[in-house]
Amino acid sequence: MLTLKSVQAGYGRLVVLKGVSLHVRAGEVVTLIGGNGAGKSTLLKAVCGLVPVRRGVVEFAGQDLTRLPAERIVSLGLALVPEGRRVFASLSVAANLELGAFHRRDRQQVRRDLEELMARFPLLRERAGQPAGTLSGGEQQILAIARALMSRPRLLMLDEPSMGLAPKMLAQVYEILGELKRAGTTLLLVEQNARAALKLADRGYVLETGRIILQGSAAELQEDPEVQRAYLGKGYREVWE
Repeated sequence: MLTLKSVQAGYGRLVVLKGVSLHVRAGEVVTLIGGNGAGKSTLLKAVCGLVPVRRGVVEFAGQDLTRLPAERIVSLGLALVPEGRRVFASLSVAANLELGAFHRRDRQQVRRDLEELMARFPLLRERAGQPAGTLSGGEQQILAIARALMSRPRLLMLDEPSMGLAPKMLAQVYEILGELKRAGTTLLLVEQNARAALKLADRGYVLETGRIILQGSAAELQEDPEVQRAYLGKGYREVWE
């Protein structure tokens, strides 16, 4: 569904991605792990058209995205849940959800989808008229995921969904992602929380200073000594189990 071929991208003179190649198959959950400054968020923004691709190719469902504007890319079925949630704080929860479907013209189906998401996430129904900025960080994360789902994405990308969340809310967010996986949603997940990400994912890539240095199944990466040392930490097996 998604293929990156030798992609270079960055900001101004700064080259962040230095020839990244990866792929995501339909129905897969793929995670991209790495430390701060590795280029994970830049990769998602390059896919979405928010950061220009200088070299290489980004393809989605066989279509070249490399020179397409962001608004065209989202209309093809690609949605991003950005780092830090980025909800519209002064607007109501319901208005945030409706904005997730801004490019859609099937208004009756949009209303049905909105009702379905409200039923799926009772918290959002309870807070529908409340300004989104008054929600907790975890509640905003759930809203951001639901807002992205309103676009009916074929591929959902998430940038650090666990950032700043308390353990209880982290578990709730990953339970939602697990439900999406079981429903067959294709996910590309960028995370510093390698333990949570690899537990959910089918496959993964490790990005370091703009380059892919490791790739494999989630199970293979969990067993890799370098991944254990750098990202899982001492005693990770006890926590994992």
